[in-house]
Amino acid sequence: MSRTEKVLKSMPQGFEACMVNSTVNRFYLLGVQSSAGTLVMFPEKAYFIIDFRYFEMASEKAKNVEVILQDKVHEQVLELLKKHNVSKLFIEENMQLKDLNEWQKKLPDIKIDTSATLSQAIETARSIKDADEISKMKEAQRITDEAFAYICGQIATGKKERDLAIELDFYMRKQGADGTAFSTIFVSGANSSLPHGVPGDKEIQKGDFITMDFGARYAGYNTDMTRTVAVGSVTDKMKHVYETVLQAQLKTLDAIKDGVSCHAIDAVARDYIYAAGYEGKFGHGLGHSVGIEIHEKPSCSPSTPEDVILKTGMIMTVEPGIYLPGEFGVRIEDTVVATDTGCENFAKSPKNLIVL
Repeated sequence: MSRTEKVLKSMPQGFEACMVNSTVNRFYLLGVQSSAGTLVMFPEKAYFIIDFRYFEMASEKAKNVEVILQDKVHEQVLELLKKHNVSKLFIEENMQLKDLNEWQKKLPDIKIDTSATLSQAIETARSIKDADEISKMKEAQRITDEAFAYICGQIATGKKERDLAIELDFYMRKQGADGTAFSTIFVSGANSSLPHGVPGDKEIQKGDFITMDFGARYAGYNTDMTRTVAVGSVTDKMKHVYETVLQAQLKTLDAIKDGVSCHAIDAVARDYIYAAGYEGKFGHGLGHSVGIEIHEKPSCSPSTPEDVILKTGMIMTVEPGIYLPGEFGVRIEDTVVATDTGCENFAKSPKNLIVL
């Protein structure tokens, strides 16, 4: 079943047509990366209206769709709606108000459904990755793993966080990444207690923990990994915190499988960390889905409703952490895919405490 068919199958009975304008959803449905374009889908056929900049590329790459060169897009959409005898058009819920007003003006005889119906249908389809998506994310992770091995050989006292972060990003590009999945976090010493710290001019010092949260983007898909390493030496306290985070993550990985609630998965790591004496020091969710976007749904956190269930094919990050303000922080993160009996971990980088 194609991705467009998956979405259309989830639409309500009597569905006539829908229109997709967002960049990420167009890419998901068509496999075409473009900053513009209008996808109109009917039960019997789909059309992609795209301007001259992308027309040739879209004609070659767009899947299960007729590609139309954009002229006057509102009139072109109206013509298609009339051709298919449409009276009601579903749109994505995040359409900007000014764009919605323009469409309502140009389609006066068409009822435009502004509910979350279409967005939720696409979100549901995107939450279960197919074999092609998983293959691309595994390649993104392979590049990420290689980059971790490389940067560990470059870390030395006196080097700046910012310079090492740039070197890490550049290396991923050289290995075939389209770019980075997000702004790389590379923080050391007391800065590592900041879950989303920004690499700066701080120099690496002996006795520092270094937290690296990064990932490659490959063929439009992202991965996400965090590793914490030490420089020169570690204290007993640092060892204890690291081991606590590691055990919390391993226990969570063992618990992930089809049919388990995301809320319960978060609780596995959170309960272990709190029981070890670090209540309040793990202040973010355990993880989130990832794919075309670095943060997708569902997520695993204390606020996730208990009826949100992991399903085979869902890809999640597993990233417990402990953060001690003014001292240091530790986070360990892998990207995994849920299966019928457990999960498959994409990350191959070691998780034992590395002292460089």
